[in-house]
This record gives sequence, C-alpha cells and structure tokens, in this order.
Amino acid sequence: MISACVLIRTEHGKWGEVVQKIKQFKEAKKVFTVMGRYDVVVDLEAASFAGLGKVVLKLGNLGGVVFTESLVELASREG
Repeated sequence: MISACVLIRTEHGKWGEVVQKIKQFKEAKKVFTVMGRYDVVVDLEAASFAGLGKVVLKLGNLGGVVFTESLVELASREG
C-alpha cells in the first residue's frame, strides 16, 4: 500500500462539507480539520501510485476545495 497525507485548503466556511464528502472515499483512512494554512488533512492509502493519483485528483475537484498539497511516503512500510 502507498500512503499519503493530503493538505486541503477550502473555501471560507466549507470545511465541514468537504470533510463529509471525503469521509465517503474508501481510501481516506483519517480525515480531520486543522488550524493554520490548511483547513483539512486526509491520510490516504491506495494500492498503487496510479490509484493514489486518481484519488488526489478527485479530492482536488470536490466542490469547496480551493487547493491541495500531497505528501507521499518515500518508502513502503513493508519494505
């Protein structure tokens, strides 16, 4: 499995709506709001980099999402 942390900036006041949408993604293992430059943090897991890329693109296209930044793990926990 490939893991990544996605940092999300939302439109003003839309963080709750965005969190609820993201909780529907099976790849989202943890979703929570934060204070600071970003509004929402998502821990993702996918079977491949290609699968991870698809999920990140879907996140970026959600209504209320302004900007995403993905932090992808360098090495698998298995290796």
